[in-house]
Amino acid sequence: MALTKLPKNAFATGSVDTSKIEDGTIQAVEVSGTITEDKIATGTIANASLSNSSITINGSSVSLGGTINLGTAIIADVNWQSVITADGSTATTGVAGNGYFIDTTSNTHTFNLPASASIGDTIAIKDYAGTFASNNLTIGRNGHNIQGVANDSLISTNRASLVLVYVDSTKGWIYAEESNVADLEGPSFITATGGTITESGNFKIHTFTGDGCFVVSSLANCLPASGPNNVDYLVVAGGGGGGSKAGGGGGAGGYRTSFPSPGCNAGAFPISATTYPITVGGGGSGAPGSPSPTNGVQGSSSIFSTITSTGGGYGSGGESPVTGGSGGSGGGGGGGCNGSSPGGSGNTPPVSPPQGNSGGASANAVSGLGAGGGGGGGASATGQAGASGPSNPNFNGGTGGAGLSNSITGSPITRAGGGGGTVYSIPSTGGRPGGVGGGGNGACSPGLPGSASSGTTNTGGGGGGGKSSQSGGSGGKGIVIIRYKFQ
Repeated sequence: MALTKLPKNAFATGSVDTSKIEDGTIQAVEVSGTITEDKIATGTIANASLSNSSITINGSSVSLGGTINLGTAIIADVNWQSVITADGSTATTGVAGNGYFIDTTSNTHTFNLPASASIGDTIAIKDYAGTFASNNLTIGRNGHNIQGVANDSLISTNRASLVLVYVDSTKGWIYAEESNVADLEGPSFITATGGTITESGNFKIHTFTGDGCFVVSSLANCLPASGPNNVDYLVVAGGGGGGSKAGGGGGAGGYRTSFPSPGCNAGAFPISATTYPITVGGGGSGAPGSPSPTNGVQGSSSIFSTITSTGGGYGSGGESPVTGGSGGSGGGGGGGCNGSSPGGSGNTPPVSPPQGNSGGASANAVSGLGAGGGGGGGASATGQAGASGPSNPNFNGGTGGAGLSNSITGSPITRAGGGGGTVYSIPSTGGRPGGVGGGGNGACSPGLPGSASSGTTNTGGGGGGGKSSQSGGSGGKGIVIIRYKFQ
């Protein structure tokens, strides 16, 4: 029934309580003005009786009177999972919105991020036992970038606490909370293109047999003492051409290398993310058989960055004393009737360690019958001097100086041998072999009758000396090889 209105002084203060009023008899329209807070006893209105009985925080509904661990602005509502104990073989794949305690006390562990991700997805990780430094945690990217890089992360900081948030396909997952985020990116290595690329163990090898570019697109993010942002190199220049008419052998192309480098052979030459033009020197032409005597032509230089190897010196022509050409290794002096011809100087211009050796001299003529031309210098030895004749049983040219062996490609290969020298006109002998490492033979070398041979391509070997009206051999083309750690 409706409540009959009474004057305000009809009841004594406190004489009417809720037990005296029938349910539903007081309507909202019968309450005039505002009921102030002091008129409502604490706890008399339940949360469930309110029209808004919950609030929404970061997309999650929270009932009034409930609790939530806000943590930070990023990690608003992470569902922490039971501790994961690493066994060294079983990986974990995370679920967005979850947090993971990971115990690596006994083994390392791999935690893979979700394969599918949307902007705002969150993953939290905590080092449960403070052992990430001794037993690392690998965070597998699972097809997404991490911090904008297509690399897994390696966590090696004890007590690490991480929060990753997915942004987009470019940046992928980023570390939204971590004091040393820069240290958490997994190890990356040099990335480069150019030349012919092969692999040997943990190293990539770029071999340039002609001009090109070594293009470094990215550098390593870890820097041990031996330096993965360093490379090793082998730079061999073109060999010199042999002379004619008892010609001296051509000198080998300059030979410069950093391999094997100190430590673990991870490189000795620092690089940056840029383009390095590569020049591979050609071999010098051999002297023509007519007119003769004529000098050969010096080889061309090979270049990688600040490393220049000089072309091999030419072998000089015979008859008159003409010094062999200087260069990476010097050319041999030409034999003849009018005195001895000195060999050309090696390691010219000088570098340390030396890039080559001098060529051999021709001998003094005997009874006007001439003498053999000197052998061209090689990377590891001076060219042999020619000998006089004809009474001397060694009336012949000088053997080319030996080259050097190097395993920068993973297998030992000898390069930069000097060209062999020869005599004037003895029909079937008198020439000497080129030095091991691609040096060309002098004309009519023992067991090898015929014309002078050229230095072997891409070894920088010197050309052999020519006799009479025969041409000298051309020098061999050089090579540039670059090696670096890639895993």
